[in-house]
Amino acid sequence: MERIIIRKADLNDLNDILSIYNQGIEDRIATLEVESKSIEYMNEWFNHHEQRYTVLVAVFVGTVIGWASLNRYSPRAAYDGVADLSIYIERTYRGRGIGQRLLQELEVEAINKGFHTIVLFTFPFSKSIPNFHLGTFIRFALAEVSIAFRKSEFVKYLF
Repeated sequence: MERIIIRKADLNDLNDILSIYNQGIEDRIATLEVESKSIEYMNEWFNHHEQRYTVLVAVFVGTVIGWASLNRYSPRAAYDGVADLSIYIERTYRGRGIGQRLLQELEVEAINKGFHTIVLFTFPFSKSIPNFHLGTFIRFALAEVSIAFRKSEFVKYLF
């Protein structure tokens, strides 16, 4: 898959980003969200990803097949150097190294924008996540979160 292009997302990518995000919600493997999102939701989300909070897309033969973003971790000034990470791959392209490519480019963006820590909340059964590696300039804090989808309580929360 050497013809994959990683680039900054723009408004024209939102329908594809939305579709991939909703797959992640449906598959219950990458998010604590339980309801599909609308294009209006994604427009608002995208508007909060200007300046420091980058959204990258992976494009293969003109089609967005994955995306990753740096998200605000906390509004408190003490956390200005910390970003939350989101990464989603179109289900038919999972397991092909696309996530790794997105993370490599996102690392460059994070360093250039002054982040020193990236936090990822994931499920314990997400086996591919520990294989992700961000270089030595960023401490990658992996948190495992389990949730009972039919209950509104956290079962486990670890840093």
